[in-house]
Amino acid sequence: MEDLVKRLREELEMAVERNAASCMLFSGGVDTSILAWFLVRLNTNFRAITVSLGSSGEDILYAWLLVKHLNLNHYHRPVNIDEAIESIPTVVKILKSFDPAIPNDLAVYFGLKTVKELGLKEAMTGDGADELFAGYDYMNPALHQKSVIRNMEDLDEYIKRIASSMSFSSNRLGDFFGIKIRQPYLDREFVDFALHIPVESKVREEKGKIYGKWVLRKALEDVLSKEIAWQNKRPLEYGSGMDKLREIISSRISDKEFWEKKDFYKIDFLNKEHLYFYEIYRKEVGGIPQSKEGQKECPSCKAGVEKNTFHCKVCGYVLRKE
Repeated sequence: MEDLVKRLREELEMAVERNAASCMLFSGGVDTSILAWFLVRLNTNFRAITVSLGSSGEDILYAWLLVKHLNLNHYHRPVNIDEAIESIPTVVKILKSFDPAIPNDLAVYFGLKTVKELGLKEAMTGDGADELFAGYDYMNPALHQKSVIRNMEDLDEYIKRIASSMSFSSNRLGDFFGIKIRQPYLDREFVDFALHIPVESKVREEKGKIYGKWVLRKALEDVLSKEIAWQNKRPLEYGSGMDKLREIISSRISDKEFWEKKDFYKIDFLNKEHLYFYEIYRKEVGGIPQSKEGQKECPSCKAGVEKNTFHCKVCGYVLRKE
């Protein structure tokens, strides 16, 4: 295991060096913390940008731990509720999506907007680490026995499958702002290395608890701290506090309106926010793109979906394994 951890550090350091940037979107989570450590190690002059809804969310707390530990040049961008809600139509239009995960994308949007305002031309992100190293809870067979991932063999197959079709909102949002997005975890050579790491080293028990990204955390604990390395996974919307927008949006739609419109639109909305995003989508984007030859149809919104994917980019529906 020591050899694997050592090799992981070497491969990731080279990926960071190949994709170095003058700033990074910095959540203080495992993925961006180890990237920040490598940038410091490589003597890169960069600025770390953390976004939060007001002072909400845990990201800013973990970010400050690393800022002090690594002496980072840090910029905190607090976003108020009104500007966050007012920016939703712009984000929906850019992404051409009403995915329920829009609050995640809002954090990225404001991060890249800040990069633009600071006059910078590129930004590093931690995109891809969760996908390649099984960082999401739903990728843990022990936690989600009814999901598409039932065992370690399924997990290995799933990681390889999504690795061939990964896409991130940061790329489209970066294009909108004219910002070049640097993604070390998606570096071609690093992806190839990561896909050859046994899944048993990605999802594994540590002191009585099962963790995703186990080997990545192991590579981090010796160079930073156990508190940083073994922190719980925080979806971006929760870490940034953007999840608090959900309650505000939901309060604007009555139960009666939700069920009537769900029946009218014939879309399986997961919640009131999903409906809210969809009605913005109709106004800003228009109709849902229908499936083309070689695609399958999303069971929820009927959009065309590539056959090798599990996720509808238009409505966010998670497709089951065929």
